[in-house]
Amino acid sequence: MEYTYQYSWIIPFIPVIIPMLIGVGLLLFPKATKNLRRAWAFPSVLLLSIVMIFSVNLSIRQINNSYIYQYVWSWIINNDFSLEFGCLIDPLTSIMSILITTVGVMVLIYSDNYMSHDRGYLRFFAYMSFFNTSMLGLVTSSNLIQIYIFWELVGVCSYLLIGFWFTRPVAANACQKAFVTNRVGDFGLLLGILGLYWITGSFEFRDLFEIFNNLIYNNEVNFFFITLCAFLLFSGAIAKSAQFPLQVWLPDAMEGPTPISALIHAATMVAAGIFLVARLFPLFRVIPYIMNIIALIGIITLLVGATLALAQKDIKRSLAYSTMSQLGYMMLALGIGSYRAALFHLITHAYSKALLFLGSGSIIHSMEALVGYSPDKSQNMVIMGGLTKHVPITKTTFLLGILSLCGIPPLACFWSKDEILNDSWLYSPIFAIIAFFTAGLTAFYMFRIYLLTFEGYLNVHFQNYSGKTNNSFYSISLWGKHIEGKGGIKNGFRLLSLLTMNNNERISFFSKSTKTYLIDSNVRRMRRSFITIRNFGIKNALSYPHESSTTMLFPMFVLGIFTLFVGAIGIPFNQQGMNLDILSKLLTPVIIHQNSNNFVDWYEFVTNASFSLSIAYFGIFIASFLYKPFYSSLQNLNLRNLFVKGVPNNFILEKIKNMIYNWSYNRGYIDAFYEISLTNGIRGLAQLTYFFDRRVIDGITNGVGIISFFVGEGIKYLGGGRISSYLLLYLSYVLIFLLILFIFINKFYLFL
Repeated sequence: MEYTYQYSWIIPFIPVIIPMLIGVGLLLFPKATKNLRRAWAFPSVLLLSIVMIFSVNLSIRQINNSYIYQYVWSWIINNDFSLEFGCLIDPLTSIMSILITTVGVMVLIYSDNYMSHDRGYLRFFAYMSFFNTSMLGLVTSSNLIQIYIFWELVGVCSYLLIGFWFTRPVAANACQKAFVTNRVGDFGLLLGILGLYWITGSFEFRDLFEIFNNLIYNNEVNFFFITLCAFLLFSGAIAKSAQFPLQVWLPDAMEGPTPISALIHAATMVAAGIFLVARLFPLFRVIPYIMNIIALIGIITLLVGATLALAQKDIKRSLAYSTMSQLGYMMLALGIGSYRAALFHLITHAYSKALLFLGSGSIIHSMEALVGYSPDKSQNMVIMGGLTKHVPITKTTFLLGILSLCGIPPLACFWSKDEILNDSWLYSPIFAIIAFFTAGLTAFYMFRIYLLTFEGYLNVHFQNYSGKTNNSFYSISLWGKHIEGKGGIKNGFRLLSLLTMNNNERISFFSKSTKTYLIDSNVRRMRRSFITIRNFGIKNALSYPHESSTTMLFPMFVLGIFTLFVGAIGIPFNQQGMNLDILSKLLTPVIIHQNSNNFVDWYEFVTNASFSLSIAYFGIFIASFLYKPFYSSLQNLNLRNLFVKGVPNNFILEKIKNMIYNWSYNRGYIDAFYEISLTNGIRGLAQLTYFFDRRVIDGITNGVGIISFFVGEGIKYLGGGRISSYLLLYLSYVLIFLLILFIFINKFYLFL
């Protein structure tokens, strides 16, 4: 056991071997390294698997013995100042290490096929391994300075991975946006660390918490100042975990490859902010104002994230806003003091959302067979539908993740989200109502993603006879938003898709139809099959969606198993003297201050869960009611038109519907607000500064130079080359000076 803990410090440094070897290989043997690039996937997976086994072993020992181990060594020693680096192994470290490694291994296996045709394959695996090193170093850090160093390394890796396809302007802009937004929070984090050191004189967590609590208890420190320092620390978590109002970078981060979205922006990097708050929880919990702020930020974030996901068309952006909302649930749980529930939801959400992102990558892969490589099309749920028969395995695993996020038992997120919802009632009924309402929204927009992607028919995007693409898609949005098509057609769409026969049958093709339809419920009835005609008239020119390879399906299958069963680690039941709550056993050293009796009976559990399940099922029903294409009986009764068709009798409902759509589709106008207030404001200030520098500062300097030039030009004509004249002029200056001095002295004596 001692050896296991003693050598735990090598955990972060095992994956870094891969980028080092790739760099050396490209430097010394570039041709061989590039030719054997697919061979680098195996050592990447192998080394991270070793770390995973090591992390699981440490967690088992944590459960059995409840040890907290810390290994430190001195780095800088100067008089009274000492900075140490070390490795801290406790329940929080164990949980995060297992999450990082298990999801990381699955993503690396998935990426081997997903990125196989990309020219940056080697660069991708180098970045991924370096990110794993940075994240493992972050969660094993024993002091705030060490956390800050790895915190910034994680930010750099995120910047590189989001902008992996840097030749695309949107990807380059997205990585810059993520980097700058996170620097805002990181600057606050740095100020908070320095302020906390000024108060306590220590960066080490154990000493820092003890000194800080003593100062608070004895009232020996300014309460406003410590609250400010704590909030600055929390600002780092706001940016990294995409909390309101610094969440604007997360949806744009989807411009990176899909495996990046699964690893960084679903399971690990965005969870770093939750980890930081959990790590500093003993500090935050003694400051009530900060706990209230954490809870408030969490409740705002979960509500805003859910509302912004309602009308998104990009499948990855929809999942990104879902991530934002679920992170809000975790932050809410930490703010109300429910430490265990927050970490429980962190675990269950990580596996479920990683599964969903990998599933979305499989969907995008299949759609690229139809539309080619075009993120605007292959990720657009508007042109999807009917994929069930083409990608059945992806559909099954994706549905597991959807139902888990909806909170349907016995899937993982049901257990953790239900615990957060129940704990929120004890904190604030208002917060609880918002949290339950958001749970219904989550079920709605998650099932909307599933229905638009897999159910119904496959929509069509044709190429016309000239080979030019007509991008006049019609929207199946329930909100009635109009789309402008080519040829000046507004408030409608040009019907291009027609009924598709079997492979051996004739295809009707009327691309020159000028009939225009308003976007309403009738659009659903006119949907047809979706094919792409790449070479009209050529045999076998049709492409269809296809299932992904085994290398991509295997990680999805494993994550699907986790999604099914990982919730069992936190089941709060004690049956026949057997403790089924493994998570509480693991967290015993941390939550010892809380009530040790966390068990409930079946009757209490069912009573508490019934309300949340009712809301979840209601959200699913509404999504099915609005998006499922087989409600003929309801259509005959014109009930669906009540929700999707604007008529004079429904004017108010139509206004509300459009308002909700505009709010969601335009990202809550937050980006526009930042554009006007910050971007344009900073540009205006820069222009003013530029004007002041050029006209005032440079003007004074240039004015002195010009004056000196003219004075010199004028004086040079006074010189005649005669020494007698120079002496006469010099003596005149001396006499004048002496006369002035004599007059001044005489006046001074008279004054005295």
